[in-house]
Amino acid sequence: MASFLLHFFRKVGLKMPKNRIQETIFTVMMVIVMVYGLVCYNIALETGAMKNFIFVAALSELPIMGVAAFILDTFIAGPIAKKKAMKLVDPKRDNPFMMVLAISVFSVLFMCPMMSFVATILFKGGFNAEMIATWLETTVKNFPMAFFYQLMIAGPFVRWIFGLIFADKKESEEKKVKIQKEC
Repeated sequence: MASFLLHFFRKVGLKMPKNRIQETIFTVMMVIVMVYGLVCYNIALETGAMKNFIFVAALSELPIMGVAAFILDTFIAGPIAKKKAMKLVDPKRDNPFMMVLAISVFSVLFMCPMMSFVATILFKGGFNAEMIATWLETTVKNFPMAFFYQLMIAGPFVRWIFGLIFADKKESEEKKVKIQKEC
């Protein structure tokens, strides 16, 4: 899996936010893609199968879950994930891809239980006698999907789009020259 992702990032580039504005835009993009995907997944679990109507139905939950995800990621999960990743990966020594991978893994590790809790409160009966059990069940069901969706689909897709939006002119020219040489 890591070799596939490393190959992907070599081809499309590993564009990371360089300032607070870019970081906020990146977070909004990631939140929209992750929340939409996980809402579709949860509706499919509830209905028993993936159906076309789910893609539209998920849009109704996206605003409230998106705001919750943005707040939780910006103020809790994101800072903790970055601190944990910095303890695990040395940016001066290790490949930058390893830092991206570590932050992504820690983000899922912290965001999945928090967002599952929000979904439990808002959509699965709220505060009741079974709340903890429902939250744990929701977390266990969501974690594998969130993990692989983040690493294999959402993360690469958002980084690719982000790279297109914030491509440096110098980097773009260098990539064009490199691609022309490869052809």
